[in-house]
Amino acid sequence: MEEVSLPDLSGLDGRDVAAALNLHVRNTFAEPIASGLYLVATPIGNLSDITVRALHVLARADVIYCEDTRHSRTLMERFAIKASLKPYHEHNAARQRPQILKALGGGARVALISDAGTPLISDPGYKIVREAAAEGHAVYSIPGASSALVAVTSSGLPTDTLLFAGFLPPKEAGRRKRIAALAATDATLIFFEAPHRLADALSDLLAELGDRPACIARELTKLHEEVCRGNLSALYNKINADPVKGECVIIVAPPLPEDLSDEEVSARLEPLLATSSLKDASRRLADELGINKSRIYDLGLALKKRDA
Repeated sequence: MEEVSLPDLSGLDGRDVAAALNLHVRNTFAEPIASGLYLVATPIGNLSDITVRALHVLARADVIYCEDTRHSRTLMERFAIKASLKPYHEHNAARQRPQILKALGGGARVALISDAGTPLISDPGYKIVREAAAEGHAVYSIPGASSALVAVTSSGLPTDTLLFAGFLPPKEAGRRKRIAALAATDATLIFFEAPHRLADALSDLLAELGDRPACIARELTKLHEEVCRGNLSALYNKINADPVKGECVIIVAPPLPEDLSDEEVSARLEPLLATSSLKDASRRLADELGINKSRIYDLGLALKKRDA
């Protein structure tokens, strides 16, 4: 797919920038796109998060496959996109794939979107990508919103190594088995969860992983966006007492080194005491390390006594 560069906006004021971008968008939309399969990320809530490139592809596509045509029609109507919408989901994918491959063989420009975010994440789309690539068709991924990345970057938890684990099994036995298998993974864990199973999932995460720092993010980019941070026990108590609505992302910190010594904890506590009270520093470090706050507080008293 040919790259379309943004115009040089240096030296322009706000109104001129808007006019230049408007002209750029109009010119971009006039450009055809090559035949192939386009995986197009769509907003996870706020429709303003759609990219110019995504709109260009959707506007020029011959057909757009989506999980739910009723849901996706709202996005298409918002941006006056007239392409034909067809369903592609786990229940009809086996029947639709031959039709998509036939269209690609005839030179069609086919877009694939999910209900929200980046397609192929926790949906069956990878199979059509695999088969399209095997037949020699071009496959383009048009980047954009992803609730997993929005959640993890908002969580305050480590982002250097991540493991996306998708939806946990709906039943307790399967859920606990899956969590236990991930317990030793040295990475921040990312899960999707339905609101009616959120408390049960948190309970099982706590039982299998211990009281790790975690985060719940829901309704991301929407009016009622909420990001809750704390240890798994605190988050479970909150959700169990006050259930939430909306699809959720759960972020759980990686395992900490086992049996942190007093010296290791004190080494982490000492720099915090330079800018915070002992009470605040103890609470913050307890949240980060998932260990007892009173132990940290006692170590802090010892540090203060040493430095007196």
